[in-house]
Amino acid sequence: MIETAAFYLFAAVLLLSALLVITARNPVHSVLFLILAFFNAAGLFVLLGAEFVALILVIVYVGAVAVLFLFVVMMLDISFADLRKGAMQYVPMGMVLGGVLLAELLALYGAWHFAPQFAQNLASPMPDAADVQNTMALGNVLYTEYVFAFQVAGMILLVAMIGAIVLTHRVRPGVRRQKVADQVARKPSDVLDIQNVAPGSGA
Repeated sequence: MIETAAFYLFAAVLLLSALLVITARNPVHSVLFLILAFFNAAGLFVLLGAEFVALILVIVYVGAVAVLFLFVVMMLDISFADLRKGAMQYVPMGMVLGGVLLAELLALYGAWHFAPQFAQNLASPMPDAADVQNTMALGNVLYTEYVFAFQVAGMILLVAMIGAIVLTHRVRPGVRRQKVADQVARKPSDVLDIQNVAPGSGA
């Protein structure tokens, strides 16, 4: 009973916050509602027993992506009123694409549910869920069957990080850059000039 009430609570807040993400006029409020939606989705994953996925959702999306969105929205002077102009002309195409995706999902569900081997797949032996931990199962699959894709994804992220650093630290005319080595090697004699002023000779 408690799990059912928690599921309906998380689901209701998730749907409401997702609706407010796309309807809020203030972009900062949209990002905050997006963070709320991520937290409620993580709660649903915890109810399903996928605590690893819930933790990754909170760490990656809430801790990195949503916070990045928030800082970008707050720091950049973007005219969102100009961006919204002409947005309604894309609504029909969006409805068509949404209908196509819904039809594909229904076709996929029907092909799986009404397949001839549906009963056989349900009756196939499965290991006891209590004997296999969620994180251990994901690790066994990730580092055995998908280890190449995992390494390629890591290399892509590394190249993207190096590219961002190179673009940020490029040499631009008229911009003074900090030279840490020169600052550390500076001596008092380089910047101080001690004068012995005799009494009565001052201004």
